Amino acid sequence: MRFYTEAHQHYCGIDLHARSMYLCILDGNGAILLHRNLACAPETFLAAIGPYRDGLVVGVECMFAWYWLADLCAREGIAFVLGHALYMRAIHGGKAKNDRIDAYKIAALLKGGMFPTAYVYPAAMRATRDLMRRRNHLMRKRAELLAHIQNTNSQYNLPEFGGRISRSRKQREGISERFTDAEVAKSIELDCALIDHYDALLADLEKHILACAKDHDRQSLLLLDSVPGVGSVLALILLYEIHDIARFPRVQDFLSYCRLVKCKSESAGKTYGSQGAKIGNAHLKWAFSEAAATFLRNNPPAQKLHQRLVKQHGKGKALSIIAARLGRAVYFMLKRNKVFDKEKFFNH
Repeated sequence: MRFYTEAHQHYCGIDLHARSMYLCILDGNGAILLHRNLACAPETFLAAIGPYRDGLVVGVECMFAWYWLADLCAREGIAFVLGHALYMRAIHGGKAKNDRIDAYKIAALLKGGMFPTAYVYPAAMRATRDLMRRRNHLMRKRAELLAHIQNTNSQYNLPEFGGRISRSRKQREGISERFTDAEVAKSIELDCALIDHYDALLADLEKHILACAKDHDRQSLLLLDSVPGVGSVLALILLYEIHDIARFPRVQDFLSYCRLVKCKSESAGKTYGSQGAKIGNAHLKWAFSEAAATFLRNNPPAQKLHQRLVKQHGKGKALSIIAARLGRAVYFMLKRNKVFDKEKFFNH
């Protein structure tokens, strides 16, 4: 957890919503200078903070509508801090809770140096990152359609498909004909039609994102693509979710952000298991987990390492260890601007 500890002349806490926001501005002594509910409009916001712009910092809890406010503060030269939603429990702990109280608590946390920060992703690559996340969402919907076809085939106890129906449209030709019930056949036809449509959309989308990535950071993309098991899609996910490796001072911070390590819960010398499993980046967790599985394909040294880890820790934990080792390797690759080194990875 990181806190914003810089001193300012004025502290502005905002309880932000989609159409409204409640502002609370404190001075250096903690006196309330402004407490007002406003519409979410740039001109309204700038007019409200106008008398207090000298030495002003704006803090807001991380929620879906913060993009416009962060970009506005960047254009106007106003310090902006994004609060980590899971760490900001202080604003939810009171007996009473409303927008007025929440705005004051956010401003007070800012002033007291207890405001837990989240990363303010720059606007230059943010839209492409969100587009990549949208691509992953569509791919999961495609996978659900394939799973429905497989489950329906099992429901009627029909023979297994001759090939992998996920590979190409040709492999899915005539699938509906094996079902004698007209309604079931129609359902499978619908699934296949949607999969074909998704394939066309995803191919075009991936081509577009790859072109954007080459403009944004071609060198990092080439470095990530050098890792065995990390194909073009995983490389794009890693590129846009990491963004700037310099924001992680230590490799431990990076692994924690990727959810690749567990944090102990200890008190008075006793360990009570682990906690914080959902704090971090779920997209990086998924990407490194996938990379660990594909890393083993046609890779005898990796398979040998996996077998040794399975004997020591079990199959599930063995893959988690490999994912963490890949995360460590990616961190130092990006830090040192060097491609993946197999010898160092297996001898570490």
